Amino acid sequence: MSGKVVICTTGGTIAMRLDPERGVVPAVSGPELIAAVPPLKDVCPVEVREFANIPSPHMTPKIMLALALEVEKALAEPDVLGVVVTHGTDTMEETACLLDLYIDSAKPVCLVGAMRSAAEISPDGPKNILCAVRCAASPEARGMGVLVVMNEEIHAAREVTKTHSANPKTFASPFWGPLGYVDEDRVIFRRAPLGQRKIRPAAIVEDVHLVKLPAGADDFLIHCLVDKGVKGIVIEGSGRGNVHESAMPGIKRAVDAGIAVVLVSRCPGGRVLDVYGYAGSAKRQQEIGVILGGEISGQKARIILILALGVTSDRERLAGYFDVP
Repeated sequence: MSGKVVICTTGGTIAMRLDPERGVVPAVSGPELIAAVPPLKDVCPVEVREFANIPSPHMTPKIMLALALEVEKALAEPDVLGVVVTHGTDTMEETACLLDLYIDSAKPVCLVGAMRSAAEISPDGPKNILCAVRCAASPEARGMGVLVVMNEEIHAAREVTKTHSANPKTFASPFWGPLGYVDEDRVIFRRAPLGQRKIRPAAIVEDVHLVKLPAGADDFLIHCLVDKGVKGIVIEGSGRGNVHESAMPGIKRAVDAGIAVVLVSRCPGGRVLDVYGYAGSAKRQQEIGVILGGEISGQKARIILILALGVTSDRERLAGYFDVP
């Protein structure tokens, strides 16, 4: 195969070992990761570029954007077929979402991680890396957007989520399923993803917060955020995006203060929609200036808003980034 795959390492469980005194901690370098996967030599040449070595809960939108720029730089090289990003699984879906929104290239970008460290019985990291490199080198993966390759499955950045805290088969795309899978000899796609609208700000606005409003929750947390002067709030309601009526005064105060407020549902599938007319419904929220967030999850809606606020503060333009493409 002509060309190479760049492996950009960021840390995570895939790059950790057991320390008897501290527990599982970052300890494996990029070259060590690749040395643990001898079959890579039969796929294509690889080049390791160490970006970071941090647990994924320490990943921030600012670091994600710096990573996106690093990946774009690699993709621009003529001999690079694609890029694999090794990443911790806890926040992998958020980084995948940001990369998918920002990077504008047909070349494959595949995020990969591990649920078991190298110190555990049957670590899944080496096989996951092999599958991700095979996918990144595959012509079939071109134009598919940013992908998450785990447990031999290929998922779209917009759809994928971590569903289990420990099981290696944790990544899933609820209601839609994987785009395809990596077999021993080839990469097989069964469908194409919906494209995401690209958002390319010169700088990002990180002061955006996710607020979950379960049964009976009022507007206390929203008032706290307004008092702090935040730039954006994502509200996670129930069902079609509905909240308790006691949350409405705080939501209205946030909108009136010029804060971008986006509404999503805690359900893993389906859109928020203005179908109910009672106090606290998505319809009533939309009437006071809340943006309906479509079918995206709360954590990914936050990433979209962080990027979008770096481009515009106009409510109508912001709304255009959210609903189903």
